[in-house]
Amino acid sequence: MTRPAASVLVVDVGTSGVRAGVVRPDATVEHVHYVATPARSPADGLVEVDAELVARAVLDVAGAALAAEGGPVGAVGIANQRATTVVWERSTGRPVGPGIGWQDLRTVGTCLAMQAEGHRFLPNASATKLAAVLDQVDPDRSRARELCFGTVDTWVAWTLSGGAGGQALHVTDATNAAVTQLLDFESLRWDPSVLSSLRIPADMLPAVVDSSGFVGEASALAGSPPIAGLAGDQQASLVGQGCTRPGLAKATFGSGGMLDLCTGLARPATPQRGEAGTFPIVAWRRDGVDTWGREAMMLSAGSCIDWLRDDLGLLATSAESAEVAARSASTGDLWFVPALMGLGAPVWDFGARSLLLGLTRGTGRAEVVRAVLRGIAHRGADLLEAAEADSGLRVGALRVDGGMSANEVFVQELADACGRPVDVSPVTEATTLGAGFLAGIALGTWKDEEDAARAFTPARTVEPVLGDAERRRVRARWLEARDRARRSIPELSAIEF
Repeated sequence: MTRPAASVLVVDVGTSGVRAGVVRPDATVEHVHYVATPARSPADGLVEVDAELVARAVLDVAGAALAAEGGPVGAVGIANQRATTVVWERSTGRPVGPGIGWQDLRTVGTCLAMQAEGHRFLPNASATKLAAVLDQVDPDRSRARELCFGTVDTWVAWTLSGGAGGQALHVTDATNAAVTQLLDFESLRWDPSVLSSLRIPADMLPAVVDSSGFVGEASALAGSPPIAGLAGDQQASLVGQGCTRPGLAKATFGSGGMLDLCTGLARPATPQRGEAGTFPIVAWRRDGVDTWGREAMMLSAGSCIDWLRDDLGLLATSAESAEVAARSASTGDLWFVPALMGLGAPVWDFGARSLLLGLTRGTGRAEVVRAVLRGIAHRGADLLEAAEADSGLRVGALRVDGGMSANEVFVQELADACGRPVDVSPVTEATTLGAGFLAGIALGTWKDEEDAARAFTPARTVEPVLGDAERRRVRARWLEARDRARRSIPELSAIEF
């Protein structure tokens, strides 16, 4: 089904809010509307989401963007933060309780116990979260046919297609399904052995559909445009920044940091974490064909800037970090290791904690702020090196988005740490562009992924200024600092997922 080139409405659900905007055929984004939907933490390690609040926000921002557009759109794309778990009643559409956020750690014990049975679940994946919800609301699993499970994309598609009062869609796309840890790696279908081990009834799972393709009407919106694109946030950002060929990579720096590298059509040998600490991902699926990637994660990025602002009082706003850091031409041998919640790739040490090393009498506010930016940049270089090591591919230039991509001092530090150019996305949240591209390909606005990738033009390119020898020296000092941050809490460092 191909339609004339047209604009696409994108609904983009993040960890703390919902935005909608209209993606034009020239890859510009207009009529952006945003509503905050903050998660809550009722106890240490618990993160819960009000799914009904998210649903209302989805309809509010989508309606506002369409009203501002003043006319119909050709299709709807959905992007979402992944692995948050929502369970609701099929007949009423009411959630059975709070959604469990992707950062929630309530199932760590379950993950460790399941290792003895040969299953290696991650506590941030959906699998054990869904089992935990069922253990609470349906311990004998007698209500399976009455309940629906979904990640956020599933919940948004259900909401936009009319919910329980309409012809509701119960779908997820391959990018989201693949990070639930409920899929069989070979067939990419729901895995009966995993479902059995967690006592999850298959009847409550959504259908797995293409990331780009028509799946049904958004009947809750004016004009009932077709829903034609779905993708997890990191995969949407990968597509949105034109990383559609093997060896192209992007990094998103928000509260944490994610680096994703396109590896192509070849299925990875194993679903497990690679030797350098990265995971295989489905980058997108179109016409039933999966394109793959590798993902590297850092647990603390922009949250370190929040710490400078909210806890230390060194900044009035996060944006001020660039101006303050620029007052110091160099940090000398002052190092900050961003490990507020542990270290991700390549070392994966949950017991690591942040360090500030090399303080002198001359260390001031500007030096500390710049050291934090430099530490985050070197963690970004860690992720790039890890993805290259596990994939065997060389990345020529790194593309970046997320809130920190607007920080010029940080981007320069990143280019120097990586030793290669950094292309800054023209929009801070490239997830919106990516979901728009995926829906637009199904619509005919773009012919295919390569055509959409040609629409991407970086806002600017930042070249490294450090020579190779100096970069190697600086990286060696960074690795010494990072190693000193490890095993700060030995009990947590011993946990392996």
